[in-house]
Amino acid sequence: MLAIDAHKLRRTYRSRTGWLRPRTTETEAVRGVTFQVRRGELFGLLGPNGAGKTTTIKMLNTLLLPTGGAARVLGHDVATDPVAVRRRIGYVFGGDRGLYERLSALDNLRYFAELYGVEPREQKRRITELLDLTGLTGRERERVEGYSRGMRQRLHIARGLLHRPEVLFLDEPSIGVDPVAARELRRTVADLRAGGTTVLLTTHYMAEADELCDRIAVIAGGEIRALDTPERLKARVQERAVTEIEAYGAAEEHLAGIRALPGVRGVAVEDRGHVQVLTVQAERDADLHGPVLGALDGVRLGRITSREPTLEDAYVAIVEGAAAHDAPLPRTGPETPLPEVAA
Repeated sequence: MLAIDAHKLRRTYRSRTGWLRPRTTETEAVRGVTFQVRRGELFGLLGPNGAGKTTTIKMLNTLLLPTGGAARVLGHDVATDPVAVRRRIGYVFGGDRGLYERLSALDNLRYFAELYGVEPREQKRRITELLDLTGLTGRERERVEGYSRGMRQRLHIARGLLHRPEVLFLDEPSIGVDPVAARELRRTVADLRAGGTTVLLTTHYMAEADELCDRIAVIAGGEIRALDTPERLKARVQERAVTEIEAYGAAEEHLAGIRALPGVRGVAVEDRGHVQVLTVQAERDADLHGPVLGALDGVRLGRITSREPTLEDAYVAIVEGAAAHDAPLPRTGPETPLPEVAA
């Protein structure tokens, strides 16, 4: 039995604007998403803001009804049998919501154990296990308001695991967490997968997805644009050369000039404080060093480095390709057998 089976899942939002002449507008947040997750698998769902990740997760965990299509979690339909689904899943989202700050971590877990229907005779042992799993043993009697962001996220995970869910949804658990805390969270998530829990993870951190996920689906514009293992996704851009350029004040016209150069396959920009980092993907045999610098004429530049493509480069190529063509790129998921997952 599959842990998650989504078939042509759709979600449309309707809104009314205006008063004298009201108009109804429709926005398709998810447009026919299809994928499967095997039991014991750690599956990543990646995409830019507004791509439909959280909407998809909310349909799978019964917080939203699908407009069309169908989805089953552990064999139970999310629309017609939501109670059975909820008994078998956990949901952890990023941010500070969902905890009582004036209570200790221990009291939070006791409260949610009652809420989730954990047997009283099992609560103490289960809470002790989860405090140890998430590295909060020794800090459990402190108020949550004094916790760091990373400690709160680990407490969120403990809360989501109280009732021993078979499937755990992690919606950007590392958001706003410092690198040390993020590493601890990744270790916790890896331990969950090793213990047999099926995990569906959304994240904006490509290194996190590359390290943890058995397979990854890239969603953009409400559609799945690619689905495969991290290694196969990276193989899509192995024939490309990647150049990173530190720039100060590059405008959109400079980026447009680079994108127009023959042999350029993608340009991304990231603001890191006062410096911009331009990532240029190009064909390996294209000599674009001079033309790229020419397109940045008048822009103050810093360090220029070349490197091998990463999962982030593959992700950027997939998302930019989807935006350019406004159509799904070829999927490898259906043709690729689901990987074997250790029990």
